[in-house]
Amino acid sequence: MRSVGRQAGSLSSAGFTILRSALVANLMWIGALKFKRYEVENIEPLVTSSPLLSPLRRRLGPENLARLIGVTELTIGSLVAAKPLAPRASAAGSFAAVGMFLSTLSFLLTTPGARQEGEGVFSPSLVGQFLVKDSVLLGAALVTAADALMAGQDR
Repeated sequence: MRSVGRQAGSLSSAGFTILRSALVANLMWIGALKFKRYEVENIEPLVTSSPLLSPLRRRLGPENLARLIGVTELTIGSLVAAKPLAPRASAAGSFAAVGMFLSTLSFLLTTPGARQEGEGVFSPSLVGQFLVKDSVLLGAALVTAADALMAGQDR
């Protein structure tokens, strides 16, 4: 039985490491893309229909809003990655990611075309399918927050 427990512990540890690394990679990569013209255009329908972001878009313009989002994602990704050196900062980054993913999931409700027309509320379009993946990233952010909080408590 101890062997199974050790294996489960090793799997759990590997899972946390992979989950954190994948979350950081997603945040950093997608954040860096916000400085490209095509990504500014890609997020336009999402931010213009969002009650949270449309006022910022009107004030900053599409390019500056995309850059702000990119810098935010890069910052959050860096904080999440900081767990070995600064677990509390990493927990803060993970909680910021939770807020960010809750915001992006709200686009499912506010973005025209996020649902497949005539197919019911539970039939996401291609845009909706793109957004649904943020539910997995939301779970990853919660798990990495808990992991970082536990590591911070050990110090």
